[in-house]
Amino acid sequence: MKKWLSAGILFVLIISLLSSAMAKNDTQQKNSPQNFKTGVDVLLNGKNNILKGKRVGLITNPTGVDGKLNSIVDAMYKSKDFELKALYGPEHGVRGSEQAGSYVDFYIDKKTNLPVYSLYGPTKKPTPEMLKDIDVLVFDIQDVGTRFYTYIYTMAYAMEAAKENNIEFVVLDRPNPLGGEKVEGPILEPKYATFVGLYPIPLRHGMTVGELAKLFNKEFKINADLKVVKMKGWHRWKTYYETPLQWVLPSPNMPTVDTAFVYPGAGLIEGTNVSEGRGTTRPFETIGAPFIDGDDLAKALNDLKLPGVIFRSNSFTPTFSKFANQLCNGVQIHVTDYNSYNSVDTGLAIVKTIHDMYPNDFQFRAENSQGISYFDNLIGNGWVREEIEKGTPLVKIKAKWKVELELFKKVRKNYLLYK
Repeated sequence: MKKWLSAGILFVLIISLLSSAMAKNDTQQKNSPQNFKTGVDVLLNGKNNILKGKRVGLITNPTGVDGKLNSIVDAMYKSKDFELKALYGPEHGVRGSEQAGSYVDFYIDKKTNLPVYSLYGPTKKPTPEMLKDIDVLVFDIQDVGTRFYTYIYTMAYAMEAAKENNIEFVVLDRPNPLGGEKVEGPILEPKYATFVGLYPIPLRHGMTVGELAKLFNKEFKINADLKVVKMKGWHRWKTYYETPLQWVLPSPNMPTVDTAFVYPGAGLIEGTNVSEGRGTTRPFETIGAPFIDGDDLAKALNDLKLPGVIFRSNSFTPTFSKFANQLCNGVQIHVTDYNSYNSVDTGLAIVKTIHDMYPNDFQFRAENSQGISYFDNLIGNGWVREEIEKGTPLVKIKAKWKVELELFKKVRKNYLLYK
């Protein structure tokens, strides 16, 4: 009897191990480079090259790489099917060497000898002179899924320029690193539109750049001659962790996928006098200021029992930006469940909690001549700041944007390329 029982247990264990191994192998195969391709790999490895015989202008940065991490600049420059004529860089530049807000002037790329035009600073939209001898503009940049990340507006302005100059526009699609299912936050009000929020979309939009391009093109009447080269093997439920792709920093302060996950909410800290962790190795995951007690803040935030996240008391000294070379105390955000984690809710909870705990020290950034704070530009309205200052509970603040968010979701469905 004991031998039979032992044999049975052994059989069950073997079957379990084999099933686990098969499931793991199946996942690895689905996420293998052979079954997953970004838009650039689909384009350059495809038989029907939509760029064939054309003069191409390329809008990109260091994230513009193929599946083997080769620069799209080099790959397109070497192509015999078309001629790469010019490069265009967003914030941080084509090679990604500049910090936030730094202007990159015109220069000649050393590797290709091509002209490089800046699309950040005084000239956000390509001018007719920049587009001379260009038949098609190609956009290939990794987005991070947040409304106030500027690359999607570089794309929108370039689409406008393409329309005005009778040039085709091609988007090489890439994953939304946060996945394509969850949509969060208030819709931007037109009064608060800036380069960190140009169109009425939510903070976390749950769309790829190709899908956003289609939405921008029709809903906001850009009407460019737009083509999107779709990815192969991406599904809406996939975060960046469910792809075979390596993370290439989209900007100097976006070092990891975890940074991208916290960014839609933690980025709101930029609108306050609290450090969002710039000048540390974990920007946006690290939050604090000299006037904060990290233990108290961590306890207060953990007591909220926000889904998919825990907070750890943390001390740090930024090397630049707010409180440079000063000891700050606060918290580090640790995401424990990417599916249940609500970045916008978490970011607002951090802002409100610090506001309530340190009313004599915490400040929103100063208002401009129109009475608008930078926090308002980031959140997309003026009323959220007012409600926080009045002490309104977060649940009531969230309820105020629910109707408009649901309306956006219905419009959004018309532009989703991956079901």
